[in-house]
Amino acid sequence: MQEAEQKLKVLFLCTGNSCRSQMAEGWARRLKGDEIEAHSAGIETHGLNPHAVQVMAEAGVDIANHCSKHFNEVKHIPFDYVVTVCDHAYESCPLFPGRTKVVHVGFEDPPRLAKDAKTKEEALDGYRRVRDEIRTFIEGLPTTLVKKESDHG
Repeated sequence: MQEAEQKLKVLFLCTGNSCRSQMAEGWARRLKGDEIEAHSAGIETHGLNPHAVQVMAEAGVDIANHCSKHFNEVKHIPFDYVVTVCDHAYESCPLFPGRTKVVHVGFEDPPRLAKDAKTKEEALDGYRRVRDEIRTFIEGLPTTLVKKESDHG
């Protein structure tokens, strides 16, 4: 078991820190909390998406007390990795000092998937699919970060 100081510090960065990055932080804390110190933030802040909270709760992960944070609120943390979970965040990713490595793992935008849904249940299905894709990614951490880094390196 690693000491707390030895945990990988990972920031999940999205456009508004309302949905995908919040899901990733929730999964990382739940599934990899012994190895990873997880944080999330956005290029902007859009508030916490209630549908994201709902579908994460369905999977047994409570993110209801999370709040939407701007990356300026966490930029003082010496992250090992910044994982951009949407294309806009990747394209707009701020520079992080020191040894921080940026890795892009894009996930579809659940609100965009839900936009044309005819029912709430249909809308939630897009959120659930992205939630499950993010869980699968998180389950592979930290190994997948090193692999992604070498793919881009």
